[in-house]
Amino acid sequence: MSGFEARVSMATLARHIARPEVAWRPLCEGDLVRVAALEAQIHAAPWTIGNFRDALAAGYSATVGECHCRIVAYGVLMLGAGEAQILNVSVVPDVRRQGLGRALMRLFLGDARRQSAGQVFLEVRASNAPAIGLYESEGFAPVARRVEYYPAATTDAPREDALVMRRAIDSEPSSAR
Repeated sequence: MSGFEARVSMATLARHIARPEVAWRPLCEGDLVRVAALEAQIHAAPWTIGNFRDALAAGYSATVGECHCRIVAYGVLMLGAGEAQILNVSVVPDVRRQGLGRALMRLFLGDARRQSAGQVFLEVRASNAPAIGLYESEGFAPVARRVEYYPAATTDAPREDALVMRRAIDSEPSSAR
């Protein structure tokens, strides 16, 4: 096998890594400590346990994904009259880039569709290129910018803008058709 063939073979193998088997279920009170701890590890401005508790109390759709009894992804969707807002989509770092964020997004889009939402919104740090790429591939488009919306990621950094993104719920991204 030539060097080129070996590189192509290795690159092909990397694309075929098995996606972890994830069981999706509603977030429950017993998950709050673990999810808040994961949130603190993942985000520069994390939700608190109180934020997650309030989301449950308000009746928001909150979901966790478990793999081998370990929470590896979670998120929160707020449903309202005719629209929905994805408030949180998080995947633990060691299982990113395996389709879990996309799977959770699609669960939330299905929930929004079943509740007759006409559109879904979300906000994302303007610097979060991987998340923006995922959202765009799922049919979201930027519709506004919130200047200095997010707290600084580090003590010496400035506050960061948020992109507000929107997707019509009846539309399917071209990759899903």
